[in-house]
Amino acid sequence: MYYEEVGSGETLIFAHEFGGDVRSWEAQMRFFGRYFRCIAFNARGYPPSDVPQQPSAYRQEIASVDLLHVLDELQIDRAHIVGLSMGSVTTLDFALRYPSRARSITVCGCGYGSIAAERKAWLESNEVMADSLVIDLPQTVRAYANGPTRLPYRRKDPRGWQAFIDQMATLDPTGASLTLRGIQAKRPSLYDFADRLRVLAVPTLIVVGDEDQPALEPSLFLKRVIPDAALWVLPRTGHAVNTEEPALFNRALLDFLFSVKN
Repeated sequence: MYYEEVGSGETLIFAHEFGGDVRSWEAQMRFFGRYFRCIAFNARGYPPSDVPQQPSAYRQEIASVDLLHVLDELQIDRAHIVGLSMGSVTTLDFALRYPSRARSITVCGCGYGSIAAERKAWLESNEVMADSLVIDLPQTVRAYANGPTRLPYRRKDPRGWQAFIDQMATLDPTGASLTLRGIQAKRPSLYDFADRLRVLAVPTLIVVGDEDQPALEPSLFLKRVIPDAALWVLPRTGHAVNTEEPALFNRALLDFLFSVKN
């Protein structure tokens, strides 16, 4: 597992989205490194982390165990954990499996594929994208970056949006394809975790852009069922809230972390 680290104090760990890696958190590493020991890591399948070739090596529970291994290898007892999209599901699943290891969790753009009426299409879209990534990575990335939940970013910050495309174009096609098939296309709906979420005793910040349609309803669901949860909705904002609105995101996250810091 490849990781980068900066700062000192209580540990803050960042888990990236499908289309990102440690570079997605650069604005957060620079800011939060003033207050915390910050660690951003690449999930398996994202070089320079290992890229296992076996499909069985990619499952949601394995992603959560990988996060646990990051804590164990760095001798971290407890950490604040922040995840975006794919990383947010791993963050949430980690807190359900290992609640004593999480000081707090922040889940951003969480819940794609959870709404029953949209689930079949979501699962199928991951299989289709898994094929196209191997056939034509640049075209697949361009189409992905022009999806409706990315357009607010393109309108606000075309340079940042282009940097996202350039970064995503460096994905390992095999690792990305296996991630889509084994994790994205097979992970359960958030609604399947309702009973466990109702007893989750970890302070939680839920973050979603109001133009991130697939994550809006699941975010409201999380707010309703998690006992100690706060919900922050960013207006006129899409999926990758931390890169689309870094200043607003950093300030809101800092306030939340200080409210639970101990």
